[in-house]
Amino acid sequence: MSSLLHGFLDNDSFFGKFMTKAGIIIGANLMFIVFSIPFFTIGAGIAALYHVMLKTLRGDGVLNPFKEFWSGFKGNFRQGTISWLAFAAVMGVLYLDLRICREAGGVMELVSLGVWAIILAAVISFCFLMPVMAAFSDTIPHLIRNGWFFALRRPLRSLVILFFNVFPLVLTYSDIQNLPLYAFLWCMFGFGAIAMLGSTLLLRQFEEFLPKSESEDAEMYDPKADEKDILDDLKKLDGL
Repeated sequence: MSSLLHGFLDNDSFFGKFMTKAGIIIGANLMFIVFSIPFFTIGAGIAALYHVMLKTLRGDGVLNPFKEFWSGFKGNFRQGTISWLAFAAVMGVLYLDLRICREAGGVMELVSLGVWAIILAAVISFCFLMPVMAAFSDTIPHLIRNGWFFALRRPLRSLVILFFNVFPLVLTYSDIQNLPLYAFLWCMFGFGAIAMLGSTLLLRQFEEFLPKSESEDAEMYDPKADEKDILDDLKKLDGL
């Protein structure tokens, strides 16, 4: 009985691996909540979440989520902050455009369809920009372009990623009665779980363009790597 229990609780068992990943998700999620309090750091926090999840999946699954989150946050702070503030500004302007179209009525309601199309494009761009930013080092325009490349390469997987990035937030703000429960779930693991799901679905596409490690425990791409290595690693993407 004791040997059976020991095998069940062993780190290499299914339960042990599940609990390890759950701990990483919760730890990284708590870091994201804390680091997102200033608001303008949300973008860098999302990129750091993906950094932790991608590194977990590429390695043996055992790492310090707090240390790795901080590493990803520092490495993506500038680009993540710029991208997030630009996205928030665009969404704010588009929201005002929708209100104007709604109040004007008539032909302006048709214009609102175009606004919704732009909103969808902006959401897709941001949803795929963050994991690409966490995995690769490049300029923001190139990262956006590469994000669209991965989004269009596997459209069904992309729809799943988009659904789980958007629907939980819509559900949270539409069900005010259960808002305290949703807030608890978001604070505990919600953002981390979405990042883990997105990382799992995107990793196979990323690995084709990521450098291969000689060791069994593959390392995530180092944003401080030599510029020549960066160009070599992204050579396929740059040719698109």
